[in-house]
Amino acid sequence: MLGLPKSTEFNRRIPKQKFYENLTISSTLKRVFVEQIKVIWWRNKIAHSTMNLAAGETVTEIEVFELCLSAPQLEEGILRQIDKEIPYHILFLLEYEGKYQAWTAYKETVGIGTNAFKVGSYYYTDWMEEATLPLKLDGLNTDQVYENFVRQIAGEVFSRTGASLKESVERDERRKELQKQIAALQVKVRRERQLNKQVQLNAELKRLKKELEEL
Repeated sequence: MLGLPKSTEFNRRIPKQKFYENLTISSTLKRVFVEQIKVIWWRNKIAHSTMNLAAGETVTEIEVFELCLSAPQLEEGILRQIDKEIPYHILFLLEYEGKYQAWTAYKETVGIGTNAFKVGSYYYTDWMEEATLPLKLDGLNTDQVYENFVRQIAGEVFSRTGASLKESVERDERRKELQKQIAALQVKVRRERQLNKQVQLNAELKRLKKELEEL
């Protein structure tokens, strides 16, 4: 897929039960696996062992998983569960009626020499033809290829130049947090009847909006 070298192809079907049988997950998430996913394919493995690409310091290999869906929506918790179970970085391709979305999370290792990961925010494209997905294998090692995949999928979210991937992700997460805080504070301002409290809330609202503008 994605025009990746044939040497990276695996094309193995992964039983979706693998991700919820014998694991402690909610009955709701288990039902989502059953109802929203038709089949999971392990399409490609991008690594030093499968192509002319140097090994990265933090990204040892990148798996490309295709999830064929029963409907054009998928609970993010499904991807997060798969990411938790697979100790590698993953590029997800969601397929529904011949159209595709690319999804990936900012996934970083927890501790040196471990297989533990912290799965951060997910980024995704619109639905489109596979050939038009904004994905290009770019980089001299797996670290660079992974970073470029994340940036390509995130698009304008990471528009500031010169920032590292981690910095860009942290800035985006702070932006989302500020937006939630501002929305909640605006509700409080509308409901508040005491003038002095309104003044305090509006001052805090102004501060948060200024921080958001500066991001």
